[in-house]
Amino acid sequence: MRTITLEEHYVTPGFLNGPGRTFMESAAGVRSRTANLLEKLRDVGDNRIAEMDAAGIDMQLLSLNAPGVEQLDAAEAIALSRETNDFVVEAVKRNPTRFAGFATLPIAAPETAADELERMVRVHGFKGANINGHHQGRYLDDKFFWPILERAESLQVPIYLHPTPPPEAVQKASYGGFSPEVSFMLAAAGWGWHIETAIHVLRIILGGAFDRYPKLQLIIGHMGESLPFMQSRVDIMAPAITGLKRPISAYLRENVHYTFSGFNFTSTFLELFLQVGVDRIMFSADYPYGSMAQARAFLDQLPVSAGDRERIAHGNAERLLGL
Repeated sequence: MRTITLEEHYVTPGFLNGPGRTFMESAAGVRSRTANLLEKLRDVGDNRIAEMDAAGIDMQLLSLNAPGVEQLDAAEAIALSRETNDFVVEAVKRNPTRFAGFATLPIAAPETAADELERMVRVHGFKGANINGHHQGRYLDDKFFWPILERAESLQVPIYLHPTPPPEAVQKASYGGFSPEVSFMLAAAGWGWHIETAIHVLRIILGGAFDRYPKLQLIIGHMGESLPFMQSRVDIMAPAITGLKRPISAYLRENVHYTFSGFNFTSTFLELFLQVGVDRIMFSADYPYGSMAQARAFLDQLPVSAGDRERIAHGNAERLLGL
């Protein structure tokens, strides 16, 4: 069975010298696991492929590690995005059957970002874009960013909306007051950035982006960032209130796709499966934060039919991304 994973991360020297400096500084400490993560993130070659082979992973879609370039001002974001995308072009050229790319976009400059997405898709065969959350507290429901959404729809490629930490004021108000370690984890992987991404998706819907661009597709990870559990509840915000053409749940079923990305939890999968159906679910490992071997083992034991397992493992990704 072919397997394609969609939320798999890397870093570049330019990223580590720029927005990833804090990550690099933490990796330089005594925590061996963090240093090991950094080593894995830097490698998009033989060692990563050997780990893929051992786990039974055929292809990875590569995306720049959070916080990406989204918190940078326009000029710096433009330069680093192009450098980053060219780095992935070379990685894919070396191993075209094992890697494909999601473009990094300088969303602080939307028209330039749209042109960069088109360059990467038309010239280099990239399969969409990865956007790491908000830009300095501004979300994609803001029409300032809609040239990017329009271009993605026109190119028929999805946007993978990846978590990023909430704006600083939200972190302080909602997640502060504990030890630094607890506050950091509560605001990030332990809770906050999943809720942050769920709110971002709802903002995009409520802002009317999918009514304006009805064929636009998003991908979100972590079994839906809590949205499947709340899918029926959010419909109390009915079209009579929102002014939208459809209930919110309709957009969640028709304009959003969902990946595992480290959420190897059967009960969470079943909730997603029941809410959106098998054709909207795709495999991922969240490498190197999640284990490829554990993700593959989880895929193999899912309580679904053989045909549905094939759709999740590769078929849905092939259809959505044109692989």
